[in-house]
Amino acid sequence: MVISRIKSIIVPLQYRFGTSPDPFLQGLSGVVHVGANVGQERHLYQHYGLNVLWVEPIPDIFAELQNNIRSYAKQQACQALVTDVEDQSYQFNIANNKGASSSILAFKKHKDIWPDVDYTTTVTMTSVTLDSLFKQQQIKPSDYQALIMDTQGTELLVLKGGLEVLTHFQYIKTEVPDFEAYEGCCQLVEMNHFMATQGYEEFSRQSFASRAEGGRYFDVVYRRRVA
Repeated sequence: MVISRIKSIIVPLQYRFGTSPDPFLQGLSGVVHVGANVGQERHLYQHYGLNVLWVEPIPDIFAELQNNIRSYAKQQACQALVTDVEDQSYQFNIANNKGASSSILAFKKHKDIWPDVDYTTTVTMTSVTLDSLFKQQQIKPSDYQALIMDTQGTELLVLKGGLEVLTHFQYIKTEVPDFEAYEGCCQLVEMNHFMATQGYEEFSRQSFASRAEGGRYFDVVYRRRVA
């Protein structure tokens, strides 16, 4: 979405001047980022010295992502549409903001905040679960302590398809609204409930966009509860 591109400009300036965002990343060795787009956070992850697995479904956006991270030795990418089911065919809607707001879900109240964002084309894609993706790519879950998601309303589907690997993360960060931005999208109340059932508690919450009629978008970080 448009705000994500604004944040990607602000991020390098913030850590350059000593006020680095996402301090939970400090001390970790790796992060998985589902919904990579073109890898706007690559500078931030390099700043923390992280191993990064980027996951992005749109072919031309994925190609740009690969080019953007080419000089980052600790960052790799794979092309996949991640949901809660394996080998399911979806109509994936491509948005006109360089794919940033693309989703398998239709817009609902998203346009109340970003009225100029539209879908321009639709492509058929086949899904994979996060658990299966790790197995197919021979990825060791223990190498990554954080999961970051920006999949435009389907973040809960990503989590439900990754119950095995979720046990390895210390932190999970997600974009989530408290209103129906996309049709049938996950909302903050649902996300909080699910995360609690998986042994996570809210660590931080930051609002970055709001509707005039009420409702906000948040970046929420969850931390695994200590037994």
